[in-house]
Amino acid sequence: MPAVPRKILLNPGPATTTEGVKAALVVADICPREQEFVRLLDQVRDDLVRIAGGDPETHTCVLLAGSGTAAMDAVLNSVVPPDGGVVVINNGAYGQRLAEIARCYQLPLYELTFPWGQWPELSLLRETLHAHPRISHLAVVHHETSTGLLNPLPAIAALARDHGVSLIVDAISSLGGVPVNIHTDAIDYLLSTSNKCLQGMPGLAWVICRREGLEESRQIPRRSYYLNLYQQYRHFEANGQMQFTPPVQVVYALAQAIREFWEEGADNRFRRYRRNWEILMDGLRDLGFRILLPLERQSPLLTTVLEPDDPNYNFDRLHNALYEKGFTIYPGKLQDSATFRLATIGAISEADIKDFLDALKAVLQAEGITIPLSYSL
Repeated sequence: MPAVPRKILLNPGPATTTEGVKAALVVADICPREQEFVRLLDQVRDDLVRIAGGDPETHTCVLLAGSGTAAMDAVLNSVVPPDGGVVVINNGAYGQRLAEIARCYQLPLYELTFPWGQWPELSLLRETLHAHPRISHLAVVHHETSTGLLNPLPAIAALARDHGVSLIVDAISSLGGVPVNIHTDAIDYLLSTSNKCLQGMPGLAWVICRREGLEESRQIPRRSYYLNLYQQYRHFEANGQMQFTPPVQVVYALAQAIREFWEEGADNRFRRYRRNWEILMDGLRDLGFRILLPLERQSPLLTTVLEPDDPNYNFDRLHNALYEKGFTIYPGKLQDSATFRLATIGAISEADIKDFLDALKAVLQAEGITIPLSYSL
């Protein structure tokens, strides 16, 4: 395989991948109904359950062809009964997306909205669960890449458990990057995707489910033909295959990415990401940048950076100059603040972050921007 130019992606995903994962895309053509591929799917599904802290005897992994939003759509349309209801914690773009999906399917929705970057008020969540006994599910985003917020999952999970409510956790950008455990937090449905902290390629999403709860969902009227979770699960159970055509090469790449995850070790990956983030934070402070969130709410996976007030600063010019040097940065999502975002996930090292900081300083100087940076407030 010819050498592929290496790019350092500091966007929220897809993340930088290894040469091994890229090479895994190049495989002999195979019909996905062959037993060889079925065995690969079985191994990938069991591995994903174990990465999430589950047991394949009590939990299963339902793979879906699509982005992380496919998993969000599938779980909400498939598991919330007509006589139930779902509480959605909306404190970022992806909590907002969960609520929009629930409205799209006209699900009984209890939306708790908080300022982006703020933790939810647990007292309000407790009151809502107590006041509405019909609520059957609670949905929360573990890591909000719109801001870099890490929601207080253990406390939220305890409230769901205390009220007998099934817990849906969007771990799309956190699984494999920070500790999250479906057993410890009694998560009924955990959502993730191949192209974030597991360092695979885009194209696969999944829901890791408690088997008992998924079996109960078969009674719910089907709201989607393609993204019905129980029907996908039943197809896996019957013949080990995905119900519809899978992205075959992406599955091979994910299998390789999982092998590399086990080789590195979960704790080592968590430490590598945290060390990348710590170096980034030190470098940003040295340049005078400010960040959006206080450290107690900040994840070590993605940081939202406040743009400086220097008249020579322009995000597009900064992005383009860094892109030419092999680094990709990402615009912010906040409507009331000028920001950009830097992720520290993927197959990147401390040296990569240091090289990025050197490049960032050089571009700022070339643009005539005063260092340390200035802010009016």
